[in-house]
This record gives sequence, C-alpha cells and structure tokens, in this order.
Amino acid sequence: MPRRAVLLAVLSLAPLPALAILDEDEPPPAPTPTTTVCAEGYVWDAQKGRCVAPENSGLSDDALFRAARELAHAGRYDAAIRVALAMAEPEGDLALTVLGFAHRKAGRVALGMAFYDRAIARNPGNLMARSYKGMAHVEAGEPDLARAELAEIEARGGAGGWPAEALSAALRAGAGFVY
Repeated sequence: MPRRAVLLAVLSLAPLPALAILDEDEPPPAPTPTTTVCAEGYVWDAQKGRCVAPENSGLSDDALFRAARELAHAGRYDAAIRVALAMAEPEGDLALTVLGFAHRKAGRVALGMAFYDRAIARNPGNLMARSYKGMAHVEAGEPDLARAELAEIEARGGAGGWPAEALSAALRAGAGFVY
C-alpha cells in the first residue's frame, strides 16, 4: 500500500480538530528532544547529540522546518518563529507559512495573515498557507473569505487533502482548531 494511503488511513482514525496542517503528507510531529529536552529557542541536532542554537547550527532547511513545525504544534510559537527565521531561505513559502501560523496562534493575527499572504504570493499553490488563512477567516467570523480559500485549494488539486478537509471542518464547526 502506498505511504500516503497508509498515512491517510491512520490519520482518518484521529479526530480532525486535533490536526494541524503544516505538511500535507505527514501526521502532526511526535515530540523529539527539540521539545522535550532543549531550552526555549534551541533545536536538537541528532548528529551532535545535543541542543544547538538554530542560527548557527548548520542544520538543513528541512531539519529546521521540521523543528519549527514541531515547536509550533507544541504551542511554543516564539521558538518556532526563531527557528523559521534561521532557515537559509526564511522568505521561502514554507518558512513564511510557519511564521504565519506561529504569529497567528500567538495572537498576532494581522501579522500572521501578512505572512500567509506573502507565502501565497511566493507560491500560489501553497495549500497549507491557504488552509491556515481560511481558518483565520473562520475564527474572525468571515466564512465567505474562508470558503474562497477552500475553493482555491480545491481548484489547485487539493480536494480531499488535509488542507481542504481541515478548512471544511473549521467551516462546519464555525471555529478554527486548537493546536
């Protein structure tokens, strides 16, 4: 069975509101030493076997993205922001999406929305940014704007994927999710 099919089957057993959509193909991250051992703002470097400052860690953008994603899921928004800004490409659409998510969930909604807009401008096909932006619209009582993001997600081939499903569930519930 393909990896995606297995993952979708497993994830379908989890309650949808508990999921955040930072990566369409993976479940929410399990805690690693980044969130269980490292001090605030530090990330785990498996090769070095210790926590390191993300800015001079030498970790790849993929590793930093995963750490920022994990921190954001754990509610450590300021630490997630620090890690995303340490990426070699902090203006890339994935970094901008994490920055938008972390700022929005930390209560800086307007700033989060600006990051989503920048992520979408860099990559109009960034379904995660569109989903998060739509959820912010739901939370703000703007379901028409959320439905417009859902329509864009579906038009870009995302119908049935986690970004579309999460935003659809938020629209049905009339509220965004708690991460």
